Amino acid sequence: MPKLNKVALFTNEYPPYVYGGAGVHVEYLSRALAKRIMVEVRCFGDQMISGNPAVHGYPRWEQAKQNTDPRFAGAVDAFHRSLAMAKDQLDAQVVHCHTWYTDMGGVLASKLWNVPYVLTIHSLEPLRPWKVEQLGNAYHLSAWMERTAIEQADAVIAVSRETREDVLRLFNIDSERVHIIHNGIDPNEYRPVESRDALVRYGIDPEKPYVLFVGRITRQKGIIHLVNAIPAIDPALQVVLCAGAPDTPEIGREMEQGVATAAADRPGVIWIREMISRPDVIQLYSQAAVFCCPSVYEPFGIINLEAMACETAVVASAVGGIPEVVVPEETGMLVDPHLRPGTFDPLDPAEFSNALAGAINRVARDPELRRRLGVQGRKRVLEHFSWDSIAERTVDLYRSLVETPA
Repeated sequence: MPKLNKVALFTNEYPPYVYGGAGVHVEYLSRALAKRIMVEVRCFGDQMISGNPAVHGYPRWEQAKQNTDPRFAGAVDAFHRSLAMAKDQLDAQVVHCHTWYTDMGGVLASKLWNVPYVLTIHSLEPLRPWKVEQLGNAYHLSAWMERTAIEQADAVIAVSRETREDVLRLFNIDSERVHIIHNGIDPNEYRPVESRDALVRYGIDPEKPYVLFVGRITRQKGIIHLVNAIPAIDPALQVVLCAGAPDTPEIGREMEQGVATAAADRPGVIWIREMISRPDVIQLYSQAAVFCCPSVYEPFGIINLEAMACETAVVASAVGGIPEVVVPEETGMLVDPHLRPGTFDPLDPAEFSNALAGAINRVARDPELRRRLGVQGRKRVLEHFSWDSIAERTVDLYRSLVETPA
């Protein structure tokens, strides 16, 4: 019976190439796991780092975009890099994949090296139909890769109860193979800071309160609903949108038009388009009056943990795993977008935007409420979402696969 001493993590994102919550998750999980076992990270990129964790980057396959629909390149490249990750010599006892980009790598590695593989579900392709805008028919390839990997996996980690229910509803997999292990946060890094120099550099008036959004410009993140809420947000509040990397030209143009319209009617709308450093974003969290997460689909919402760890009150959508993180009237406010059945479109988008504005205004106008929500938010982070406890549960799952006789 083999003993667990090493895991290989397969991932699209890994520092310095991190653009979303899945990349943050792998970065911190790999560090916490490395305190307990040996870790090798195989990722998309050009990284090459020895030590624990050891990191091996796999560069883009440039031929993926030749002589084909350009929208296919991302999924075809992901398949190619997953194969490269899987075929390389492997001495780990478990492979652990993150996002559909590398899920197929787990399937192939399990066949080639006779090891179990685990998938962490950060999002699900059947619940992101807007990806057709970005990938064209390659969306069906990404969905097939994900489905194949999930249904054959030795274990699936869902980052919330809601995500587990989605997996069991959408895929043919036994319930005992689907486990809940939440995302985490490093509260020593994400903590309230007094510094405000980053605010000045990005054109934010440090003497005036602001509502903050941090995230990519995607349908999933619901940023357009927040932009449409701006006319109803108290004009005493600045609106800071730390948002870049639009999924498609269409949503990029929609964002441009929405922000331009909102900024024409009121001052204090600040759009930060570039990816900013972690110390700077911690400043933005710490000094914000309110953080807003208007997502229409969010399996967990690690971004809310980041804000809560910085003692900032949160206004968020009551979707996916967010209610497992944000406790209404205790660490923030939840707004129900009332999605159309089977879709991620609010029944009444204007009503959702107005409800977001109302919750933001209520929190921003009440300093004592803001303070209480912020303090309780950090307390909840410290008690429930440390990476060390998450790594312990993850290692226990690995051992159950490796050290139990077949």
